Amino acid sequence: MAEISFYHVTRQAPLQALARLMEKVYGQGLKTVIRAGSEERVKEVDTYLWTYNPASFLPHGTADSKDKSLQPLYITADEENPNAAKVLALLDNVLPETMNGYERVLYLFDGQDEGQTRTARQHWKDLKEQGHSLAYWEQQEGGGWKRSA
Repeated sequence: MAEISFYHVTRQAPLQALARLMEKVYGQGLKTVIRAGSEERVKEVDTYLWTYNPASFLPHGTADSKDKSLQPLYITADEENPNAAKVLALLDNVLPETMNGYERVLYLFDGQDEGQTRTARQHWKDLKEQGHSLAYWEQQEGGGWKRSA
């Protein structure tokens, strides 16, 4: 089973937090699928990752990309893993039917949105009952993370 880490985003916008986490994951040479809640959100994430920091480069693709299997970061609203990623990043309270094949799952939720926070708490409870290994990360000043559970 994958290790599932919940990231409670409170100090910056969720896409900013995602970009910083993806810099770390990409820096470790790990392929990632970023799963969003809708096709509109996929486009938003795609645009953001190209423009968020002019000094940074996060190569990524979507269903419109050629050679999806070669993309280090692949953004989708579907249950697919065309790049054989070992990391799955979840946005918008998306919870896939299966996490088989992934070693790590990063579940980001917006702590400023009570609905997302409530849903994340329910997902935590459900996943714990299913026997998954869970971790809870609180966002610190400056956008860093501290493991709290």
